[in-house]
Amino acid sequence: MPQTGIPFHFFRGGTSRGPYFRRDALPQDRETLARVLVAGLGSGHRLNIDGIGGGAAVTTKVAMLSRSETPGCDIDYFFAQVSVEDGLVDFKPTCGNILSGVGPAALEMGLIAPQGDVTRIRIRSVNTEARVEAVVQTPGGRVEYAGSSMIDGVPGTAAPVYLNFMDVVGSATGALLPTGLLRDVIDGIEITCMDVAMPIAIARAADFGLTGHETVEDLDANRDFYARMEPIRREAGRRMGLGDVSKSVTPKFALLSPPRAGGTIAARYFMPWNCHPTMAVTGAQCLASCVLTPGTVAEGLFTPPEGRPALVLIEHPGGVIDVTVDYEDGPDGFMLKSAGLLRTARLLARGELMVPAEIWDGK
Repeated sequence: MPQTGIPFHFFRGGTSRGPYFRRDALPQDRETLARVLVAGLGSGHRLNIDGIGGGAAVTTKVAMLSRSETPGCDIDYFFAQVSVEDGLVDFKPTCGNILSGVGPAALEMGLIAPQGDVTRIRIRSVNTEARVEAVVQTPGGRVEYAGSSMIDGVPGTAAPVYLNFMDVVGSATGALLPTGLLRDVIDGIEITCMDVAMPIAIARAADFGLTGHETVEDLDANRDFYARMEPIRREAGRRMGLGDVSKSVTPKFALLSPPRAGGTIAARYFMPWNCHPTMAVTGAQCLASCVLTPGTVAEGLFTPPEGRPALVLIEHPGGVIDVTVDYEDGPDGFMLKSAGLLRTARLLARGELMVPAEIWDGK
């Protein structure tokens, strides 16, 4: 059976990984594109045995890059979340961890030239229209991957990639509080529906009879929790104006609880049908915003951080993620200006991804 080879770079971006493509190397219509990504990553089997997916939601992610035609932007970043077992592709969300590799990948692909020892790359998220500046280390005009920066959830150290997120409020719904309320009550549970970089339905762990410090394995084995959570998430999605979200990974779901390891707050983030092993970059921005907005479900669970910009430390199953939030007071008591995070990325492989020609012949 003939196959079609598609050039790709394989990156770890933050605590996720997956293939990065030039957008013009893939089919343009979404239906064919979805079939190509499902085949390439091996969706449909829990081990992704017939593709390059890693058998987990954080390892079945795809980045597609192109030079941007938007004024003030250098690179367009189009994201796809491929399901592990269901043969589905969701083009609605974005991913901040995978975004960590966009700057290095754009440089490796020749989509942008290095600017000296440090290269600043202005990225537009095609999925959400958010703008992000990535600061990549490029000594001698080449991407540097070795360094002393460490992020929880990734072994060892690497060169830092600094991300500064802008225009992320209302990324999918157009509003910080898509329902117009600081708290909704769904099936007897108080929920804050918030949209900053990623729409999330946020609740207190205690309201589900949980501590919020359970391991990923314990949470994923707790099917009673998922049976209770999923109808709430779907109703939250409807109230947020996202329609029927039964087959969509947005909105995500998160549980908050008091910290135990010196952080600002503890969180468990759901993708949404399993628990994230660490914390999503987009999710971290939304949860940090929830912490800083008076009257949300986070109120009473933490000691407010001092100063502006505020440093919010979110404890997660793999450690802690730091979010620096620049904000001011607005009509809702919180108006985000920008959110900054430090991530790392590493090029793992490059070459051609093979898909059956009957799915796409490359033309």
